[in-house]
Parts: sequence; structure tokens; C-alpha cells
Amino acid sequence: MAADTPTTLCSWAQLSEGPFANLVQGYTSPSAQDDLLYEATRLCEDACDRRFVTFTATETQRADALDVEDALDAYVPLDPTSQLGFSRAMSLGSTLLTRHFWVREAPPRYPELWTGAINSITLRRSFSGTQNVDVSMIQYEPDTGHVRFQLGTFVPPGTTIVCAYTAGYSTIPASLVRACKYMAASIAVRELDPVQQGGHDPDLLRTDALDALAAFVRQ
Repeated sequence: MAADTPTTLCSWAQLSEGPFANLVQGYTSPSAQDDLLYEATRLCEDACDRRFVTFTATETQRADALDVEDALDAYVPLDPTSQLGFSRAMSLGSTLLTRHFWVREAPPRYPELWTGAINSITLRRSFSGTQNVDVSMIQYEPDTGHVRFQLGTFVPPGTTIVCAYTAGYSTIPASLVRACKYMAASIAVRELDPVQQGGHDPDLLRTDALDALAAFVRQ
């Protein structure tokens, strides 16, 4: 089974220049160089439980929240589309429609270097079928991951929201480049100089494996 090949947080040129040049000189084939950077990038993401490099993913969430400022207890002028959604909710005994949700990935720092776009949203309601939402009619804030539905969109609590989106750093912050270089260097040191690092100690290798698996442990 092939491993994934993400955009890397640093390039081979960035890693192999300066003090790390001698350390990684044994990685002579492009595939070995790429694999080292892929692994270092994913280990950085796993350590932070965040996505950094550009990705496209599909997430599912349960619609179960309504902010008080979005409640329609008072009269609010509505356009025809909103009136239809409001009337449909009233016919089912509730006007508490979910107006917004958050995608799981947003920039922890440097939002000006982050780009994001919603590709599609599908609503899977526990009743009344499935609906594709026109993404041109939603509001998406990439810096926070906040997505707001147009008033009148029929999203009763309990609806499954299926959201496909693309996000990530279009320009990698320098601090993440540095972190990736250190992570790649730590892998290279362990693999290329096992004697200096205490040899291929099975207990030490198991600890390394458990560290890499920590992000995947069931919560």
C-alpha cells in the first residue's frame, strides 16, 4: 500500500543546506529524500494534532447548536427563501434551525498565510431527505473555520453536515519550516548513526513507534 505524499513543510534544498548537509548526504535517491520529508511533515502535524500543508478533506458533523442571537423569537423581515425555510421549520414544530458550524481545521497562527475554500456541503437530515447546499450562498471564514448558512436554509438540529473543503498554508511559516527540518534531522540521526544513538535498541525503537502512533490513539 502506497503512503500518502503531502506537500512538505520544507524542501530538500532547505534541509540539505547548511549544518544538515552532511547529515542527510546518505539520502541519494529522490524517493528516499521525498519519503524523509513526507514522514517529517506528518510527524509535525501529528505532534500538534493539526493540518498544516494544503489538503482537501470531507468532514461530517452533527448540527446541534444555535446561538441565542440567531433565535427567531422576534419578528425579523425575511426574504422569500428564508420564509420558506422558516415556515417549513414551523410545520415540524420548531424554528430552532442551526445557522452555522465550524470546520475542524483553521490556522493556529499566521492566518494571512492560510487559504481555504468550501467545495461542497450536503445536509443529511434524519427526516425530509438530503439536500446539497449552494456554496456560493454560505459564508466561510478561513481564519476561524466558521461557516454560516444563509438564513432560510433548512438545517434542523440532528442533521448530519457533510462538508468538503480545501485549506492549509499556501505559504509555510518559517517556524514550521524549521520544525520540519529538525524533525527530519532527528529521523536521519536515528537511522544513519544507530551506533552513536545506542544501536538498534528494540525498546528504543518501540518507543519511537509509540510516539508516532500517539496521534492515532482512540480518545
